[in-house]
Amino acid sequence: QVQVVESGGGLVQAGGSLNLSCTTSGSTFAGNSWGWFRQAPGQLREGITCITGSGEIATYQSAVKGRFTASRDNAKNTLFLRMNSLKPEDTAMYYCAPVSSPYCTIVRAAADFAVWGQGTQVTVSS
Repeated sequence: QVQVVESGGGLVQAGGSLNLSCTTSGSTFAGNSWGWFRQAPGQLREGITCITGSGEIATYQSAVKGRFTASRDNAKNTLFLRMNSLKPEDTAMYYCAPVSSPYCTIVRAAADFAVWGQGTQVTVSS
């Protein structure tokens, strides 16, 4: 069973930047698409970006496109999210998870991903 640990969140002012990391265990990282998800208070968790196993394709939710960049290091089983030009509405808990779609056509966590990590909190002040 894959396990994940997210890190890198924090408190920043609007317009600032953060780099998130997601370290994973298990042997399934390189062969799978992975995504970043976020959940704001009182809202459902949503997928915001996905990157394919090779790293060649990355998709982004319209709200973050052009500001966020996903990348990965398959040798280190690690997923990254560079967040620029942060806005107060980006405030949320951020999570990573394997994605069911191999080409990131839908950013939905894999059905057999049973245990989410603790997430990393991103707070953007205005």
